[in-house]
Amino acid sequence: MTMEQSVGSHKRHSTESASPALKTSPLYRFEKSFPYFREPGEIGTFSLDADRQFHNDKRQLKSYFPPKDPGHCRFDLKHGYEIMIHKDESVKEYLHTLLQWIMESRDRFVVKKTPSKGSCSSGMTEDAVKTKSSDDLKFQSLSTDFVCWRGLLTKLLCVPYEKRDGLMLAVIKFRGTYYMCEFETESKKLEKQQTTPRQEQMCAWGFKFEQYVVADKSSERPDTSKPVNTNEGFCTIVRSRLESHSLVFGAEVDCEDPWRKQGNKYVELKTSRLIDTQRQHENFCRFKLIKWWAQSFLVGIPVVICGFRDDNGVVHCLQNYPVKEMPALTKDSIRQPWKPNVCFNFLKDFLDFVKSNITEDNERCAHVFRWGPGKDMTYERRDNDEEFNFLPQWFVSWDAWDKPVLADA
Repeated sequence: MTMEQSVGSHKRHSTESASPALKTSPLYRFEKSFPYFREPGEIGTFSLDADRQFHNDKRQLKSYFPPKDPGHCRFDLKHGYEIMIHKDESVKEYLHTLLQWIMESRDRFVVKKTPSKGSCSSGMTEDAVKTKSSDDLKFQSLSTDFVCWRGLLTKLLCVPYEKRDGLMLAVIKFRGTYYMCEFETESKKLEKQQTTPRQEQMCAWGFKFEQYVVADKSSERPDTSKPVNTNEGFCTIVRSRLESHSLVFGAEVDCEDPWRKQGNKYVELKTSRLIDTQRQHENFCRFKLIKWWAQSFLVGIPVVICGFRDDNGVVHCLQNYPVKEMPALTKDSIRQPWKPNVCFNFLKDFLDFVKSNITEDNERCAHVFRWGPGKDMTYERRDNDEEFNFLPQWFVSWDAWDKPVLADA
């Protein structure tokens, strides 16, 4: 099914036949100075255990444990694949665990008292502070413009340079906050249906690589004998601001570097095929580094560690890529390199577009955005469409809404 057919098949839910489109090209539209992006700050964390159960703690945070000689190692990523425990991909999680954390961390969204300029006692910054009145003393909103997963923001940042994969997302405005959730495109669904056993195994290699180089808090070194379990995960919750837009988003984190003395200790782990030719190096810089940079920069992760493997799934060496150096590496390696300012100016324009065109506060109304390479981004309004109404009723009817905020809360 093409994108156009998909749009047509859902006309019965749409109340707008012609909505404005967001221009995604030419690139010079976004060739402006880098917009203001406040350094992301962590406001919370949570863990998902072996049964995919939520815990508002750091029990799943792993420590990076490098091999003795990162330049010469031998990690067989196929080892243990037959006993790997796979997360049930048929279960649609949407924003559920992120919303669960919000409900258990209400204090992170409450202004406790009139703050000094630029900060407040709850740790919130000026974007979340409102003038207080008798009505404002009730917990009526998150005082945040956008809530989503980092993965969606990463894909939006890459739109100006993406040549292969399309994007579909839904936006719901509820109590003044825009909740954004990614959905699979028809082409992505078809691609997953046609995945071969070899491709499925290769998709698991990244998880096995992590097992070779991380250790649990309770152990001293990696344990590669136990099954890899993709149900497990550790997430950071980050608050930031892009120009006028306040953002709260969640991001899964691979591990932390316990030897890093200052700043963000989180580390992103990746695998990639060994680079043998100049063409492969150029493709690596053009297509992979932009995604690694966007993903890490959003949450302030300082370094990506890549395990370079052969075609048999054996990692032979590790290499560190400081995130702040990725744009320069790309600029020195390829013609017409991707540019960070273009990525962030597009994201800013998208968020502007959402705010300008979605004004109604309605948890039963989803606005579905679709984009494909070489096309503008379009959207349609979908009322009471269960396919895209991703906000769960338990969050919409949360008993904390409109309750008084206690002075010592």
